[in-house]
Amino acid sequence: MSKTNLTRRGVLKSGAVAGAGVALPTIFTASSAAAYTNEPTGGTVTLGFNVPQTGPYADEGADELRAYELAVEHLNGGGDGGMMNTFSSKALKGNGILGKKVEYVTGDTQTKSDAARASAKSMIEKDGAIMITGGSSSGVAVAVQGLCQEAGVIFMAGLTHSNDTTGKDKKANGFRHFFNGYMSAAALAPVLKNLYGTDRKAYHLTADYTWGWTQQESIAAATEAMGWETVNNVLTPLAATDFSSYIAPVLNSGADVLVLNHYGGNMVNSLTNAVQFGLRNKQVNGKNFEIVVPLFSRLMARGAGENIKGIVGSTNWHWSLQDEGSKAFVKSFGTKYGFPPSQAAHTCYVQTLLYADACERAGSFNPCAVGEALEGFEFDGMGNGPTLYRADDHQCFKDVLVVKGKENPTSEFDLLEVVEVTPAAQVTYAPDHPMFAGGSLGTCNPGA
Repeated sequence: MSKTNLTRRGVLKSGAVAGAGVALPTIFTASSAAAYTNEPTGGTVTLGFNVPQTGPYADEGADELRAYELAVEHLNGGGDGGMMNTFSSKALKGNGILGKKVEYVTGDTQTKSDAARASAKSMIEKDGAIMITGGSSSGVAVAVQGLCQEAGVIFMAGLTHSNDTTGKDKKANGFRHFFNGYMSAAALAPVLKNLYGTDRKAYHLTADYTWGWTQQESIAAATEAMGWETVNNVLTPLAATDFSSYIAPVLNSGADVLVLNHYGGNMVNSLTNAVQFGLRNKQVNGKNFEIVVPLFSRLMARGAGENIKGIVGSTNWHWSLQDEGSKAFVKSFGTKYGFPPSQAAHTCYVQTLLYADACERAGSFNPCAVGEALEGFEFDGMGNGPTLYRADDHQCFKDVLVVKGKENPTSEFDLLEVVEVTPAAQVTYAPDHPMFAGGSLGTCNPGA
């Protein structure tokens, strides 16, 4: 088992010491006195922030942790309140959650499923965490979501983009605010058609885990539907740092588009290798060779430097948005940390507030009551326009941004240009869509 890196923040509740746990024939301890797992008994409530502090997605994890700390500050009445002031729900009052001061513990997922589960398990069993949130990998999200379902706590997913998180691996105790591979493809396809035409041959490099698989399936289906041909799809290990051996075959494949289904450090490295091989300066089939990155972020753009200019992709949110919620969050985050937040920071901050708000509206920390409050919840003022937390699959539906790397950035943060705001209706699909088939939510598990 990978070693977890657990950091304690504040004094933990007595409930954790007393062994409040879950009544399941699994690895968890049980307390017959508790109505549900880690029911708060004192004046505080503990949240578990499980993020990649090491590994290929560590940059995202660092920004997630900043956002979580800011959310806790705002929930406890500190700072300027951020998005609590713009959130359409007015249940949060800045006095913690249900009058209890919010404390937190953190863990390092290492971008590894086993390490992430071990970290979450420790936060639930030893630290009394009543909700787990975080992560920048869908492999991690699926693993931790399953653990939280077994343990009887709510999982508020962080940055997870695989269709499977709210598809075949969805769970009643799990909720995702971030968008997914299908949504990226639905938003990108019309833009790619306008930019590059319908007669294209695409070569895919794909991260070899749940996110990569479903992202590739989604973008291939969307581009093939408009006339593109998929020449090849090559799986690459998540731990890879040099993609030269994967890029070289592209040169003789007949492809005129390279689709990098990579994220974080993987994408920075694979894009850098592609540019080193001269792909961006090539002409193939009488057309300029193009590179597409279906999912990317400002943090990745910063890592890629000059190579990101003009490259098209999608993102969940961007700090340049001018709605009141985005402006409030950017101001709060910038005041505290000195630079604008990433999409990872945004989704994690929002998820923390959404959980706290659901507790307030439900009048309880019981995960089943919280789940009921989140299901079918419609809200606004959180940076993505009107948003629905769909009851069928616990997926948020909202506008999606198509972005491209700026040709002339004015600062190290001004790297992406919003090309199009794709309305939620264009990226919405039926709950039984084939890409999300299999599995079922099941029933909420309150644990103890």
